[in-house]
Parts: sequence; structure tokens; C-alpha cells
Amino acid sequence: MQVIVRDNNIEQALRVLKKKMQREGVFREMRRRRCYEKPSEEAARKKSDAVRRMRKLARKQAIRDGLIAAPPAKKKEIKQPVPSTTKS
Repeated sequence: MQVIVRDNNIEQALRVLKKKMQREGVFREMRRRRCYEKPSEEAARKKSDAVRRMRKLARKQAIRDGLIAAPPAKKKEIKQPVPSTTKS
């Protein structure tokens, strides 16, 4: 994984790196490997993950087919500048 640091802006590079790691599932993997997972627990986790993926796929397919309504789109808030109050 590689992140380019521009204009010595370390904070921005760290944000980009964190987002990439989140997208790749590195944090989830680190949390999972923190301690030993019994084979029975691993099988149960893999099965529940597969069920979750299949439900998500079925939900998306139903939305595409028009069987269920799509969730409402999130509205982006526009930030208004705060007027400065200065004493004279």
C-alpha cells in the first residue's frame, strides 16, 4: 500500500492511508487476529459473513428489480459561515 505525501502534508497523507486501510479491511483483520479464534468460532463467523453477503446481494437485486423501494438518499448539509461577533 502506498500513499504520496504532497507539500509535506502528513495529516492528509495519514487520512488517505487510514481510508485505504479501512477499505481493504486491514483494521477488521487486525482486530480478528488479536487473539486465538477456535475453529468452531471461525466456521460460525464465516457462515454468518456469507449469510450477510447473500442478504445484501438479494436486497440490491430486489431494489434493481423494483420489488422493494430504495432507501432514501442522504442529504448533504451545506455549512453556513458563522458571523463573527466582535466588540468595539
